[in-house]
Amino acid sequence: MSLNTIALELVPPNVDGARERALEDAEKVLRCSAEAGLAGRVRHVMIPGMIEEDGDRPIEMKPKLDVLDFWEIIKPQLPGIKGLCTQVTAFTDEAALRTRLTALRDSGFEGIAFVGVPRTLSDGEGTGVAPTDALSMFDEVVDNRGVILIPTREGEQGRFNFKCDRGATYGMTQLLYSDAIVDFLTEFAATTQHRPEILLSFGFVPKVESRVGLIHWLIQDPGNEAVAREQEFVRTLADTDPANRRALMLELYKRVVNGVGELGFPLSVHFEATYGVNTAAFETFAEMLEYWSPDRP
Repeated sequence: MSLNTIALELVPPNVDGARERALEDAEKVLRCSAEAGLAGRVRHVMIPGMIEEDGDRPIEMKPKLDVLDFWEIIKPQLPGIKGLCTQVTAFTDEAALRTRLTALRDSGFEGIAFVGVPRTLSDGEGTGVAPTDALSMFDEVVDNRGVILIPTREGEQGRFNFKCDRGATYGMTQLLYSDAIVDFLTEFAATTQHRPEILLSFGFVPKVESRVGLIHWLIQDPGNEAVAREQEFVRTLADTDPANRRALMLELYKRVVNGVGELGFPLSVHFEATYGVNTAAFETFAEMLEYWSPDRP
C-alpha cells in the first residue's frame, strides 16, 4: 500500500538537552504548520538515523538522540502523525536488526529506508546486513521498505533496479535541486516494470546557507557536473531574496511534478528544513503543495 503522504524531516537533537529540544521541535511543527496554513496536512515525520561522516562537515556532528527515543518523546505531541525513518543496517547483525525493526514498527514507524555505510567507507564494508539484503530479509517485518535514490549518481539506474528486485517498495530521493529525477524516472519506467512509490524530497534554502554551506556539503559528489549545477542553484537560492527564492523553488517543483506525474509511480513529497523548522520554510512548502499535493490529487 502506498504511503501517499506529505512527510517532514526532523533530525534527532543532540543528546545534551535532548528532551527539551525534542519537545520544542514538535511545538514548532504544529505552530509553523498552522501559520503557513498546513495544519493537519503533514502525515509523517521522517527521522534519519544519524551516523558520523567526514570530518569536514560544516556543522559539527555531536552525539544525537536515538531515532526511537526521539520518536517516543514527540509522538504524543503530534496526534495523527506517523513515523518514517532511515535505518543503518551495515553495522548490525540479523538478529539485532530484526529486534530493532520490530521495535520501530510497533512504535508507529510505517516506513523504514535501509541505508548502508557512510561515504567515508566503501560499499560492502561493515560487519552487519547489507541494505539490499535487508529489503528481502525483513519483508515480513516491515511492509514499506525504502531505499535512497540519487538520480545524479553514476550507475543509479542499475542500482535502483536491483534494489527494487530485492523488494524495495519506495525510493526516497536525495534533496532535489534540479529536475534530473524526471529523465531518471522516464528512463526507469521505459526499461523496467518496477513502479515503487517515490518520495520526492525538497529542501528549504535559507540565507545562512551562503555562509555555512551545509546543503552544498550534503549533496556533494566531486567531479559530477550534474551535482555541480545543483550546488550552483543552491548558491543562487541562498543569495536571493525570500520572494524570488520561493518562486524559484516553486518553478522547480512544477517541473518535477509535471515531468514525473504521468509515469505511473505513486508519488509522495518529503520536505526538509536543513537548518531547522521555521515558518518561512513552511510557507514555501505550502505554496508548492498548493500547486500539487498527494493528499489533494
